[in-house]
Amino acid sequence: MDIKKYAQEIFDIEIDELKKVRNKIGKEIEKTAKLIMDCKGKVVVTGIGKSGIVGKKIAATLASTGTLTVFMNSAEGLHGDLGMVGKEDVVIAISNSGNSDEVISIIPSIKKIGAKLIAMTGNKNSKLGVQSDEVLDIGVEREACPMNIAPTCSTTATIVMGDALASVLIKLRNFKPENFAVYHPGGSLGRRLLMKVKDVMHSGTDLAIAEKNTNIDEILVIMTKKKLGAVCVLEDEKMVGIITEGDIRRALGNKEEFFSYKAVDIMISKFTSIEAGKMAVDALELMENRKSQISVLPVLEGEKLIGIVRIHDLLNSVN
Repeated sequence: MDIKKYAQEIFDIEIDELKKVRNKIGKEIEKTAKLIMDCKGKVVVTGIGKSGIVGKKIAATLASTGTLTVFMNSAEGLHGDLGMVGKEDVVIAISNSGNSDEVISIIPSIKKIGAKLIAMTGNKNSKLGVQSDEVLDIGVEREACPMNIAPTCSTTATIVMGDALASVLIKLRNFKPENFAVYHPGGSLGRRLLMKVKDVMHSGTDLAIAEKNTNIDEILVIMTKKKLGAVCVLEDEKMVGIITEGDIRRALGNKEEFFSYKAVDIMISKFTSIEAGKMAVDALELMENRKSQISVLPVLEGEKLIGIVRIHDLLNSVN
């Protein structure tokens, strides 16, 4: 048995089945999205077994992208957890067969409560399918497991359908990275999305500052003392140029004239800058997404220098 080849065949089978499910998508996805957008309550995702596990993932994705969502195990729903369902809610019930006893058993209560019911099922004509307001068809022709029994293609199709629905809602809500960050304040992801330039920039007496007529030897002293990798050149409190370590190295190419240079002779007057209120990740992109990367970025308020941020600081803050 060629294990590598067989594993690749499993991928091929699941991809083929996903394509079939994709091609069956119709107006029901639009109607489902509208039901959720118009929902004045919350979304309750329910399922049992493997469908329940997938349902937890779908609920988590919806919740983290701006849709108030909870998961309810269908079996627990039979024993009191249905109390979390309100008449203004939308329930997404997941069952590949559409006839899972635990799921079917809670439908009458959901209907009596008055919540809308959306089915994710592979059988539109099942008990679940015919009693639902909308049906998202996740039906596959076969499972990837060699016995065609273990939920594989069907669970993959369910996850992707959930991802598609969540992504549609992200678009409809105009959900932004900063919104996403609010729901992910912990860990590197939250830091990356919440950190602003003002949180990582160097300011005040930490800044390396010179005037246009400052001599090169003094510039070297300032740059060495402040250890920011750049000296900002000011005129009447306005920033007019920047001198980086790279500019110093290039100036050294003219050894005979080097010590006669002043700041104005070697500074870069057309420099890239950023505002303090911008996201740190935006500053990082600004420094890296260019023909020649830069390692320091002046932070301006109008034309006034208020700080400087180094790529080293940004990498530490967003990673």
